[in-house]
Amino acid sequence: MVEVGFSGWMLDINAPYPAMLRASDVLDRPFKPQRDDLSSIFTLGDLIIAKVVACNRTRDPLLTIGEPSLGKVTRGQIVEVTPTKIPRLIGRQGSMISMLKRETGCHITLGQNGLVLVSGKTLEDEQLAISAIHKIDQESHTSGLTDRVTKMIREKKGGVENTPENK
Repeated sequence: MVEVGFSGWMLDINAPYPAMLRASDVLDRPFKPQRDDLSSIFTLGDLIIAKVVACNRTRDPLLTIGEPSLGKVTRGQIVEVTPTKIPRLIGRQGSMISMLKRETGCHITLGQNGLVLVSGKTLEDEQLAISAIHKIDQESHTSGLTDRVTKMIREKKGGVENTPENK
C-alpha cells in the first residue's frame, strides 16, 4: 500500500507504475466518501493480493480483490524472485508448484510480478518452501530441477516422504 486516496488506494505492484484499487470494488455496499474511512480498511504498509482487471497506456493499472483468495495478507512470508522465473516455478502443467505445495504442506501464491506468498502451518515449513523457491530461482536454467528440489526438501525434512499414506 502506497497511498490512501479519496476514492481508493494506490498500490505498488512492483511495476513501473502504481495501480489503483477502487473503494467501490472493496466495499460490499455503495461507497460514500463522507461516511467511509478508507484507512480503516487498508492502510500504508498493508500487503494485498489483487488481480489486474484493466491496464492500458493512458491510465494506471486497475485492481480488484473481489475474487476468492484475494485481499489483505494476514499471515505468511513474502519471497521475491525474478519475475521471468515465475513460469519455471510453476513448471510444466503445474508440476513444480504442485510438488512444492505437496512436499512442504504450504499454501503458495505466485504473483506475476515476482512476489510469492508462502503460508505454512509452521515457520519451519515456510522456511523449507522458501529455500526451495530460492533454489528454483537460482537454478531455473538447469534440467532435472524438480527431482533435485524434491530430494533437497525430503533431506531437510529428515527423509520422511509426504505421501498420502504419511499424512
